[in-house]
Amino acid sequence: MTVAAELLRLTEDVLWLHFIVFLRVGPVMSLMPGFGERSVPVRFKLIIAVALVVIIAPAATDDLRHVVANPPPFGWLVLSETLVGLVIGIGIRLFLLALQTAGAMAAQSTSLAQILGNSGITPLPALGQLLVVGALALAMMLGLHVRVAEMLLLTYGLFPPAERIDASAVSLWGVRQVAGAFALAFTLAAPFVIVSVLYNLTLGVINRAMPQMMVVFVGAPVITFGGLFLLFLLAPTMLTIWAEALNAFIANPFGG
Repeated sequence: MTVAAELLRLTEDVLWLHFIVFLRVGPVMSLMPGFGERSVPVRFKLIIAVALVVIIAPAATDDLRHVVANPPPFGWLVLSETLVGLVIGIGIRLFLLALQTAGAMAAQSTSLAQILGNSGITPLPALGQLLVVGALALAMMLGLHVRVAEMLLLTYGLFPPAERIDASAVSLWGVRQVAGAFALAFTLAAPFVIVSVLYNLTLGVINRAMPQMMVVFVGAPVITFGGLFLLFLLAPTMLTIWAEALNAFIANPFGG
């Protein structure tokens, strides 16, 4: 074999290796908090995904060597790898949706749903948008992209390329993740909901004692100030709990 032929074969193997990794990294990058937002241009997402592929591919060579040497059917490879990437990406994305849900619950409970209007592309209360932006900044400072790259590398041991995925196990895992996301959202918004319940009970008692008094006009500034004050006090704790939950998922995404 000539040097040119050997060089061509090595080039094909390297390109094929990077393409296989891209099939799994691409869906994750499109759903990843921060990089996968609608405000990020598609070209930037593609560049970031390619950069992540260049980082992961050399480390995944041992896991993918047999796939490169004996390629499976192309259609099945694309389908299976894309599906694995979507499952991982949706699992990470649920944490951002949980934070958005918590912000919406807190805003509705404290009459802050319409304050300042919508500051993002998606319809989201300003309180929720503030939490989301803070969470994304915190996640990036804690090295979310590095942790995700490590997680993707380890998934090749759990989900080898071009192998059949147990649909029942994935569905049970998805139900558990959705339930966990809603539980996390309610946990984060629980102080606002409790304050809202106490506020409405107090207004009901005052209204019964003084029916002629317009308690809504008196209580509206109180609940608005109380909601903002609660956000000032609890936002660091809320973001800390959210970051710990996200790190726990990335460390063991498919654990019991």
